[in-house]
Amino acid sequence: MDGARALDGIKVLDLSRVLAGPWCTQILADFGADVIKIEAPGHGDDTRSWGPPYLTGPGDTEDEKGESAYYLSCNRNKRSVAVNLADPRGADLIRRLAVEADIVVENFKVGGLARYGLDYASLAAINPRLVYTSITGFGQTGPYANRPGYDFVAQAMGGLMSITGEKEGAPLKVGVAMADLSTGMYATVSTMMALRHAERTGQGQHVDCSLLDTQISMLANQALTYLVGGTSPGRLGNAHPTVVPYRLFDTADGAIVIAVGNNGQFRGLAAVLGAPDLASDPRYASNGSRVINRDALEARIGELTATWPSVALTEALIAGGVPAGPVNDVGEILTDPFVEARGTVHRFTRDDGVSVPSVAFPGKLSATPAAFRRMPPRLGEHSRAVLNEWLDLKDGELDSLAAAGVIADRADVRETMHEA
Repeated sequence: MDGARALDGIKVLDLSRVLAGPWCTQILADFGADVIKIEAPGHGDDTRSWGPPYLTGPGDTEDEKGESAYYLSCNRNKRSVAVNLADPRGADLIRRLAVEADIVVENFKVGGLARYGLDYASLAAINPRLVYTSITGFGQTGPYANRPGYDFVAQAMGGLMSITGEKEGAPLKVGVAMADLSTGMYATVSTMMALRHAERTGQGQHVDCSLLDTQISMLANQALTYLVGGTSPGRLGNAHPTVVPYRLFDTADGAIVIAVGNNGQFRGLAAVLGAPDLASDPRYASNGSRVINRDALEARIGELTATWPSVALTEALIAGGVPAGPVNDVGEILTDPFVEARGTVHRFTRDDGVSVPSVAFPGKLSATPAAFRRMPPRLGEHSRAVLNEWLDLKDGELDSLAAAGVIADRADVRETMHEA
């Protein structure tokens, strides 16, 4: 797309890896920011090897299996520069890039970048307008600041697993890394707030986002259930703690979700199921009374839905204004007509003809939409181009840095991986 993009001209130095940080920077890149992904020569982002599956093509070898599906999910629209931070010359390159940047996003352990002179204080001293976003497991302060953290740990410590799973079953994590993804989203919003302030005042700031802070925030109504009522909510399987009926119901050939959010929808449900007595029963007249009499109501609804085929019941409920839907697997939703109609999946084509799929940013902006300009980069693919463009380094200096192992370009990376 050749039209305007909301973040055209914004330069982002991405020192993050795995998911929360890359999710944040991918969103910035989707809206036009020039995101430079800094990676270690030789192996790069951890998620490059988090497979199978890997997307392979005719140029890939046993040593270099291609990009993992995990890596591809959160790194489009970026350029990869492979720099050895442990070499003082490499750290100096990052400092020079930071002078040119508007935003830095990093997810090193607390204090991990200070040894290279790449912490917030060091970079703010040379670029006062810099927005510096740190993403960690437990934040820059507090009793757990020095602990390593992953999404799974945050889901467990943050209460999410205690409310996920069947009532009598074990705690369960969500099937995707929700703490990581939510933190990436909050980091994006926080970064944009800070960027707006920097554009107005010339003053940057340090943005501190943590998985555990975010996971606690994402408890939403469940957190307030405890803070208001003093009792921790528990697991209810597919049922809703305060809305009834709002769960999975068995049908004659499977199961569907029925989600009744108000009294009008409940009357519609009763009509579709041929049970008008449910709508007139005082035990079920309001949502509050339906919650109190949940067991009896859901048992009766279950008896009625069990006589219907799933598709027929779903269509009848939707026609009656009752929210309902099938329980799709991942393949079923990604081949649903909705996906094509909404442009939910975007496909790049590599030079070797390999199709590279990507799930699009979901927000549809009428004037400055997301644009998918670059497929997720190969490790070190843009090292020379970016250092020439941002820092005006010439071929001789780039050759010298590459020979010393300070940087690696695409050819250097291939050689390193093959030698290993």
